[in-house]
Amino acid sequence: MNDEAVSSLGVTEGLSQKDDKFKVLGVRVDAVQIPDVVARMESWIAQRSGSHFIAVTGMHGVTEAQHNDGFKKILNSADLVVPDGMPLVWLGRLRGHALKRRVYGPELMLTFCRATGRQYRHFFYGGLPGVPKLLGDTLRDRYGITVAGEYSPPFRILTPEEDEQILKEIHELQPDVLWIGLSTPKQEHWMHEHRPKLKVPVVVGVGAAFDLNTGRTKQAPEWMREHGLEWFFRLLTEPRRLWRRYILYGSQFLWYVAAELLSLRRFE
Repeated sequence: MNDEAVSSLGVTEGLSQKDDKFKVLGVRVDAVQIPDVVARMESWIAQRSGSHFIAVTGMHGVTEAQHNDGFKKILNSADLVVPDGMPLVWLGRLRGHALKRRVYGPELMLTFCRATGRQYRHFFYGGLPGVPKLLGDTLRDRYGITVAGEYSPPFRILTPEEDEQILKEIHELQPDVLWIGLSTPKQEHWMHEHRPKLKVPVVVGVGAAFDLNTGRTKQAPEWMREHGLEWFFRLLTEPRRLWRRYILYGSQFLWYVAAELLSLRRFE
């Protein structure tokens, strides 16, 4: 991306603060915004020095990490853990970071594709059959991106042979960015496990972005997304699937954060 394009995204001196981070319940969160993440992705692509993975996480991921130390270690091993959730943004502000907005996974994908157009090759891994192809076609029509390939994994654990085959296909197609559309914590486990075998510069777990950016799932109004109310909208639209995440995990998250802020419990 040239200097003019970076400027148009609003990237300023914040790029130099790449070590700016804070912790929530023992999970490292990078104090970045979408323009910073886009610039970092481009930097990794230019360097071609290994595979880097980005965990786009919010209240759900941080709470999941309290139930599974292995998952907490995976999040903390990510090259970037970005705050996809207003509660993390609010906690970041409380700790002195100038976070204006969340790093919303679907918006990150659209912003990167809009800013870079046909410069890079994209591979889409995840979603129901037909969804990754629809997503690639949608983004190609809208932003002119180059789609290297797509894959919709079955609802079961892949055999070692199947896993090796898809890794071989990804390697042969040489994408610059590998978008992972699985649920948390499945997508983070996948990225962590496969990073040593991948030669893709950037791997990003964006969860529901596959369905949201193809229009298969309705998004909350922008005012709800920007004021921490997306959970309420999604709970109303998919109560049977999401009640546990937002009611049970949401309550636990609030309790844990209160305990941490009041120094009643440490979450290192």
